[in-house]
Formats: sequence, C-alpha cells, structure tokens
Amino acid sequence: MQSHDLKQIIKNADLAINQENFDDLMNFYSEDAILVVKPGMLAKGKAEIRRAFEAIANYFNHSLIVNQEKMEIIETGDTALVIAKAILSANQKKDSEFSMERTATYVFKKEADGIWRCIIDNSYGAELLQ
Repeated sequence: MQSHDLKQIIKNADLAINQENFDDLMNFYSEDAILVVKPGMLAKGKAEIRRAFEAIANYFNHSLIVNQEKMEIIETGDTALVIAKAILSANQKKDSEFSMERTATYVFKKEADGIWRCIIDNSYGAELLQ
C-alpha cells in the first residue's frame, strides 16, 4: 500500500508513548475517543486515556516500547480502519519479562480541521473475542 498520513501519525503516537510524552499523545485522540486498556476495561475520553497511559507506564516500570511493524489502512470518506502488527516490549518490568506481538485495530476519523484523530484504539484487535 502507498504511503498514508496515518502511518506517520501512528509512528508519532508510538514515539510519544515510548517517551511518556502524554501531552503530545493526547493530540492523537478525538475528545470522545475510546482506548481498550485491556479486555473488559475501557478508557473513555482524553482525561481517562491519559490516566490509563500513566498507569500503563508505571506498570511497565517506565520501559514500555511500542512499534508498529506492518500496517494496512482501509479508508472511506472521513473514516479509516487501521490493522497493524504492534510490537510491545518492556525491559525493566521486574516481576516478569515482557514482549508481545498483537494484531491491533484502530479507527480514525478526519475531523473538521482536516486532522486524522483516533476514535477507537484497540491494541488487542480480535483477541477481545477470546
């Protein structure tokens, strides 16, 4: 697939997560976005999403690294579905080693200002069905 603006937007979001720059990360989300924190737990809206990412950073002893290895983007009008191979690692998680590969799904909406913002962030993808 050809280059798409969303690839760079997602790369920037991953960098913000990795650097724990949660101010910049919140620009990635719409006001009413939903983050799947873990199966059965959602964060709704920017304030809850920010608190979730702060808790996630603490859980991984501030060593979480997120990268998207491969991505497909399906777009129609002002909406896009992104399916990505997300790679997560955390080398400072003291109680256990952590490295995981997930097939994530993200939904984006192009807002009135022309900027793509994430409205649904589901790094668990279809794993939610299990």
